[in-house]
Amino acid sequence: MKETTLEAMPPCFDKWCQRFDDLLKTKAQKKEFRNYLGGLLGESERKNVFQMARDTVEVTYHKLHHFLTDAPWSSDKINERRLSVMNQCSQTKISRGFSLIVDDSGHRKSGNFTAGVGRQYIGEVAKTDNGNVVVTTHLYDGKKSLPLDIELYQHAKSLPLGKKDPKFKKKPSIALDLINRSLDKDYRPGIVLIDSSYGNNTSFLKELENKKLKYIGGIAKNRKTENCLGSNHRSRNITTRRSKKNSYRHECTML
Repeated sequence: MKETTLEAMPPCFDKWCQRFDDLLKTKAQKKEFRNYLGGLLGESERKNVFQMARDTVEVTYHKLHHFLTDAPWSSDKINERRLSVMNQCSQTKISRGFSLIVDDSGHRKSGNFTAGVGRQYIGEVAKTDNGNVVVTTHLYDGKKSLPLDIELYQHAKSLPLGKKDPKFKKKPSIALDLINRSLDKDYRPGIVLIDSSYGNNTSFLKELENKKLKYIGGIAKNRKTENCLGSNHRSRNITTRRSKKNSYRHECTML
């Protein structure tokens, strides 16, 4: 039995969707756009096309699938409009000096027909498994956390030419592209927050420094760093080692 219907959505839902209508070419696209958003907001635990069509009245799998995979609309333009609308509202307006959180998120996925799927580290299960990974940027300003941009990581084994394929980009390269998108929109963060998979990448950190961006990042084990302390420019060498309790400790030697 179908569980939901778009007619049950509050009036603000359609009002929100109308802000994107000019980016969709046909009446059918506008309808499936609403069906897809309604499915994402629904109560079903699985957010795939099959489950959305199964749970929602007057939604068919083939029409929704065609809209998402073959219909001529731009997800980048939809996201640009979302950010524009978000920045016009006092509750969600992007404030200066926000923290930009760069992260990647992996999700298990069976089969191999979905773009980017392959055996790789999947965060939700904390191990290597079959699935796909996306790199994301979020903002946090002390009051709210909001998504900015997202890009799929194409695992080398999921591409015809592997690492030589033109579509292959490493996660730090994708992350830099997303950071550049924020800077191009004049969303300049006060600080960039990254985990050890990025904090241990020297070329990535140098790019942040070239852009005059401050950052805080995790450091992988056995990583040597040098930092200056105070105005006298004293420096010390720090080597991180993982303890038995799986936490980091530091051995510091003054130079």
